[in-house]
Amino acid sequence: MSTLIVGASGYLGSEVVRQARAAGHAVVVTATTAAGGHVPVDVTDRKAVHAVVTAVLPRLVVNCVGHANDWRVLADGGAAVAAEAAAIGARLVHVSTDALHAGRAAWYTEADAPTPVSQYGSAKAAAETAVAAISPAAVIVRTSLIAGTDESKHVRFALDVAAGREPGTMFSDEIRCPIHVADLAAAILELADSRFSGVINVAGPEPISRADFGRLVARTHGLNESAVPVGLSTDAAMGPRPLDVKLDTSLARSILRTRLRPVSEFL
Repeated sequence: MSTLIVGASGYLGSEVVRQARAAGHAVVVTATTAAGGHVPVDVTDRKAVHAVVTAVLPRLVVNCVGHANDWRVLADGGAAVAAEAAAIGARLVHVSTDALHAGRAAWYTEADAPTPVSQYGSAKAAAETAVAAISPAAVIVRTSLIAGTDESKHVRFALDVAAGREPGTMFSDEIRCPIHVADLAAAILELADSRFSGVINVAGPEPISRADFGRLVARTHGLNESAVPVGLSTDAAMGPRPLDVKLDTSLARSILRTRLRPVSEFL
């Protein structure tokens, strides 16, 4: 299958590329620069997105752009990728986030509308709205903290603050459901090859606070858990942030062959 992976230089994008190639896809990869053999594409430039899509004519487009805290990249760029994929009839998988929810005690299902409290969450929510309107057959994957290896930014941050290499705090009042990067990439490709459309939660089954995540990372790397600086997000003066966000993955677990491992297993 001819596959275009947008945002392929990131942690998730790189793993999707690896698995897609292993599965026999003819893969073209884009990033913001040409480093590593990527096709440089600015997703905020509709003409640039059009040019690469029409040159490749992929049957599948996977948009993994997600790390930039930039409305134009996340919202406008997501819309541009969706529009160009729809124009050639390509299958689209758009990666979204749990950060578009504000947080609550109850688990979030796919039926729960976004309630963003941050700029990042608002931009990702806007991208979802655009993708769903432009390409109703697309898959919108809401996911959580992506980990599994030391290349994860979440793992690296936990290691750096535990070792004193970087200032920071692991918050005890922020709950997430971390997922292994390989599980998420496999789920994305499995969904791409299915008839599913719409929003689907793809995350780990085990909720954990960022503080406990940091302690788990420290322990598995032979560091002292007590060295992990712990505090409250609400005391950090970082502006509104989503707190207790747990994604209900019942739907994903009912239709996917890919097993979504708990964080305590893969770390």
